[in-house]
Amino acid sequence: MISFKDKNFLITGAAGGIARATARLVVQHGARVALSDVNPTALAALQAELLELAPGAEVSVHATDVSDAQACRDTAQAVAARFGGIDHLVHAAGIYPEKLVADMSDDEWHSLMKINLDGSFYICRAVIPYLNEGSSIVTLTSVAGQRGSYAHAHYAASKGALISFSRSLALELAPKTRVNALSPGIIATPMTKDLLAKNEQTLLQNTPLKRLGTAEEVAGGIAFLCSPLAGFITAETLQVNGGLYIN
Repeated sequence: MISFKDKNFLITGAAGGIARATARLVVQHGARVALSDVNPTALAALQAELLELAPGAEVSVHATDVSDAQACRDTAQAVAARFGGIDHLVHAAGIYPEKLVADMSDDEWHSLMKINLDGSFYICRAVIPYLNEGSSIVTLTSVAGQRGSYAHAHYAASKGALISFSRSLALELAPKTRVNALSPGIIATPMTKDLLAKNEQTLLQNTPLKRLGTAEEVAGGIAFLCSPLAGFITAETLQVNGGLYIN
């Protein structure tokens, strides 16, 4: 029921577990995909993986630090020039360090905000001139942005702000472009490895579905939000967290 034939995706943080799963899913449904990440080696490996999965697919790579406004502008321009505009931005770039507020330095606070929040502003602003009619943006927030998170206050604050930013952007870009956020819970990816090592059983007890989510399940939610099936959905935050957000 979902086809992305002739649709152009820009996926940031592409080397991460959720973004990687999203790239795999949409390329199998016919999308042209631009992969953006700070890790050129990981980008090259993912590009090769996608081309093996979908021979003949159009996949470009862009080494981008989203905390650099000019780098975001350069990437958006390059993707639009190659593919002919941008239909879907999936913004998954972000970091998840652990630190108590009492022990957090100014630099630690600001460095996270520079990537997680400023980076969201920079890449979303950069793509606006190149968005095609009927386009969409999906930002990756977190259940932490709604519930808070012990020893991750800076991360939670950035994700809570991103929810409000996404809603505001939805108002500005409608009706041409839909903007939605997606809020994962505890997903089995490298980003959550340390957290799960300490708190997996407690987190499972607080999750109504009593299991961890997979990157592929989150990717399915992202694909839905980008697809015509979600054509009348904007300014929404889709919960893909097994019900964790209600506890």
